[in-house]
Amino acid sequence: MALSDSADVASFSTPLPRGFYDRDTLEVAQDLLGCQLVRRVEGELIAATIVETEAYRGATDSACHAHRRKTPRTEAMFGPPGHAYVYLVYGMHWLLNIVTQPEGNPCAVLVRAVEPCLNEDAMRRARVARNRELSNGPGKLTRALSIDKALYGEDMTRADKLWVAQGPTPQRVATGPRVGIDYASPADRDAPWRLWIADNPWVSKAR
Repeated sequence: MALSDSADVASFSTPLPRGFYDRDTLEVAQDLLGCQLVRRVEGELIAATIVETEAYRGATDSACHAHRRKTPRTEAMFGPPGHAYVYLVYGMHWLLNIVTQPEGNPCAVLVRAVEPCLNEDAMRRARVARNRELSNGPGKLTRALSIDKALYGEDMTRADKLWVAQGPTPQRVATGPRVGIDYASPADRDAPWRLWIADNPWVSKAR
């Protein structure tokens, strides 16, 4: 359930600890649902509830960028959990992932959709869009929250520029195959590693 802009800003000020991310990636992907993705831009605090995620499970997952080897692009995935892995797709959309599991095991959770819960006006200034088109997709939410390559490797366990704060646990979670991974093996394409808050209208249109 989303909070209103009148919510106590202090509730967004405590980042989830590193131990939250230092666990099985699929568990983290589920537990992130309902949490608050928080962004500070020029002193202004913005927050949105995470309503959809995807898990990418390292060397054993052919859909994961780092399943073959470390590259300059994927270096952050091999580092400590709780850091941001931000990359560009189609030459125009930045996507936000949060590194999970112990250092050296390149796993991460993609944040696919969020629902504004604090300072929505600032999000709409950053990305002009109608209604839920503001942030109901991974490239949309990064534009609305001013997330780009500058935040690659950001330590999200600190309340600095970008972090996640605890939020209410959703009543129901739905699962299904991940989106845009036609290059992966059939088993990985079909794995139900996309998770979303059931019946939330801000979930992406891909089902």
